[in-house]
Amino acid sequence: MDIRDVIQNQIGSHPVVLYMKGSADFPQCGFSANAVRLLRSCGVDQIHTVDVLQDPAIRQGIKEFSNWPTVPQLYVNGEFVGGSDIMTEMYQSGELAALLKPAH
Repeated sequence: MDIRDVIQNQIGSHPVVLYMKGSADFPQCGFSANAVRLLRSCGVDQIHTVDVLQDPAIRQGIKEFSNWPTVPQLYVNGEFVGGSDIMTEMYQSGELAALLKPAH
């Protein structure tokens, strides 16, 4: 199974997937911590996180998979949403909560 298959399986197996540095309980960067905070503020209790620091193939592969150069990266119901800045904008407008409502 190549890295694209691994990533596709991860995002297809969980309604909310966050590729981040660290874990939801111990984020390793401010952007990842912000992403987790936003998800929890929207009522998401079950966040499937993938720590890109633990696997260099995932760290590079997710950037190529999404054509997005940075992490964190949020996927909801198999669809790429964006990174921390986009999540913040969506949270402020109410779009993030609306998107996540059916996912959790």
